[in-house]
This record gives sequence, C-alpha cells and structure tokens, in this order.
Amino acid sequence: MPTSKKPYVIGAGVVAAAALLGLVSYTATKPASPSPTVVAESSAEPRTGVYPELEKYARRDAKDPLAVGRADAPVVLIEYADFKCGYCGKFARETGPELIEKYVDEGTLRIEWRNFPIFGEESERAARAAWAAGRQGRFWQFHKAAYAEGAKEQGFGKDRVTALAREAGVADLDRFGRDLDSEAARQAVAKDQEQAYALGATSTPSFLVNGRPIAGAQPMEMFTDAIEAAKREAAK
Repeated sequence: MPTSKKPYVIGAGVVAAAALLGLVSYTATKPASPSPTVVAESSAEPRTGVYPELEKYARRDAKDPLAVGRADAPVVLIEYADFKCGYCGKFARETGPELIEKYVDEGTLRIEWRNFPIFGEESERAARAAWAAGRQGRFWQFHKAAYAEGAKEQGFGKDRVTALAREAGVADLDRFGRDLDSEAARQAVAKDQEQAYALGATSTPSFLVNGRPIAGAQPMEMFTDAIEAAKREAAK
C-alpha cells in the first residue's frame, strides 16, 4: 500500500460516515468462514444513515469503463473492493448480478467500481490489470474472470493477470502490458485508495449508496432497502 498520500479535505458528514464504516467493516480474508454478524441497522427510511456530502463521490462519467448503468440513474452504488477479497468475490458472483438484473437494467441504479487493494503486491497488480482491461473496454469481463470461483487461489502474478485479460477478451495484450505497468495505472489505483481511506474504510468490500455507507458483503435485502430508499428520496 502507498505510504505517502495527499490528504483529502473532508467535512463533518464524511467524518461521521468514516466512523460508521470503521465500526461495521470487517476483514474478508477467509471466504469459507461464517459470515460476520451484521451490526449496522438496515432501514428503509429515506434519510437514515445518509450523508449528503458522500453523494458527491459519485463520478457519473458516461465514459467511465469501470461503471455500469446510466450516468443519470437516480441511485449510484459505489463499491470499494479488492480482487483478493473472498467476500468481494461473493458479492461479485451473487449479489452484484442480482442488482444489475433488478435495478441497473431498468435504469434505476448505476454501479461504480473503485479499486481498493489492501492485501499487498498481488492486490495492487490485479487492480492495475483491471484498470488496464478497462482501457480497452473489457473491465467487467476481467472483473468476472478474476472473481470466478477459484480464481484468486491461483494468484495474480503478471502471467496470471495476462491470462485473465486474454480470457476477458482484451484485444491488444501488448498494450495491456504497457498499461498495467504504467504510472497512469498506479495513479488511478492510488486515487481510489485515497478516497476509500478518507471514508474510513478499513476492509473490503465497502459501499456507498447515494451517500449511505454499507460495509461488507451484506444480504441482498440490505442493498435493496438502501436502493429503494434512495430511489424514493431522489423522486421527491
């Protein structure tokens, strides 16, 4: 992890949300372990646990290759995740596709990915590789391949991420290799990391749903409650 970072200027709302994320986040290093107890309340009340300052973290860039869904969707879910994180993989294989089918496809939800590698050199390389795949429009295909059952157990060495890029349909593997090792890739990943740390995220996955923090690969119901509440609020 980078040790020197340009500090974010954050307001009281962000500080409060950071405290919340710090309270309920957990380390997802053992996917075979029982799921942690949920200590954050899930509420459908529109503004419960919502920090308006955090809504500004949504980029809403229509050309962002690390996002899916309409740029003007009423609800934006931001995910901070690591490709070596077991619970991130669980979310990617189970909850994420359900959310896309239920909310993204019909225009309610946009999902924006943030690289948050916290498990060392291989995490960093996988994050840069995902970014590099995105440069050729294949981020989500790389995401799917990297989070497939058993993928993280094979590691994310340079040959392995190249194989994943090939599996994802990245057309120009020479360009992929250059992008992977570029300073632009390192800066993009570092920017996402800085944002996550500023929010108080200490483990993966962590989420924001229109300014509402959610820590961990929580049950589908927690995400649907947050999305439905955000949708109602946005319609006012």
